Amino acid sequence: MKVVVVLLILISFLFGSVDINTASMKELTILKGVVQTKAKAISFFRTTHCFKNIDELVLVKGIGKKTIENNRKILTASSCQR
Repeated sequence: MKVVVVLLILISFLFGSVDINTASMKELTILKGVVQTKAKAISFFRTTHCFKNIDELVLVKGIGKKTIENNRKILTASSCQR
């Protein structure tokens, strides 16, 4: 199981980005500074809101500007579907 997670992390960093509007919990936890509880907070926030841009992540409790800056290169925010 750990091997699969490590491979997913490496693939995400090499080939893709993390869409904060659609990413799974596992995808969110590959972000620097985002542990499972913060990933849950992002997922919960998405149940009632849609991120228009990655800077809106600061609206999630526990996510600060430093976390966004540390991950800016791999973060995206797809258009809202609501």
